[in-house]
Parts: sequence; C-alpha cells; structure tokens
Amino acid sequence: MSKICQITKKGVMSGNNVSHAKNRTRRKFEPNLHNHRLWSEVQKKWITLKLSNKGLRIIDKYGLDAAIEKYNIN
Repeated sequence: MSKICQITKKGVMSGNNVSHAKNRTRRKFEPNLHNHRLWSEVQKKWITLKLSNKGLRIIDKYGLDAAIEKYNIN
C-alpha cells in the first residue's frame, strides 16, 4: 500500500540531507502513519484505515462517520 493518510491525504515529501560541509543528498520525509481499526455506527462494521496523527485527531473531533463523509472516504 502507498504511504498516504486516508483522511488528510498526507503523503511522502522529498527534500535534502544537509551535512555540516553543506553537501546535499536527496531524502524522503514519510508521514507518521498507523493502521487503525475503528467501529462505524452508520455501517455497523469495523473499518480499517491507514491514518496519520492529524487524521486521528480529525476523527476524534468530528467522529468517524462524519469524517468519512466530509473527506470522501470509500
């Protein structure tokens, strides 16, 4: 699976490692993703999502079903 949050759509970013001598080499910044199994009251089933910490906070704020509807999750 790709490294993208299913709520916030955060993904991998690229940048540089910069040494003390200012040598630059390419690197990746990966989002802090976790697989979570959450209960949906509307669908009456468990839903597994790959979420970033920000995505978890959005679900805590709005609730799972409202967040799924607002952010157009399958």
